[in-house]
Amino acid sequence: MNLDRAVLSLAGTIILISVLLGAFVSSWWLLLTAFVGLNLLQSSITGFCPAALIFRRLGIPGGCAFR
Repeated sequence: MNLDRAVLSLAGTIILISVLLGAFVSSWWLLLTAFVGLNLLQSSITGFCPAALIFRRLGIPGGCAFR
């Protein structure tokens, strides 16, 4: 697994969990979905992603989007 796939896997997992929590617990959990979406959008524009920094420090090799 490279850095790009790790970031996308984390984002997808958080989105799915927050949608489930929003459906069954409280609609306020959908704010987490919006936050992840905004973070993905800003990282596509700026190239900066906090999750990529953490995964890089954990030793996951770089990919095309995050080096």
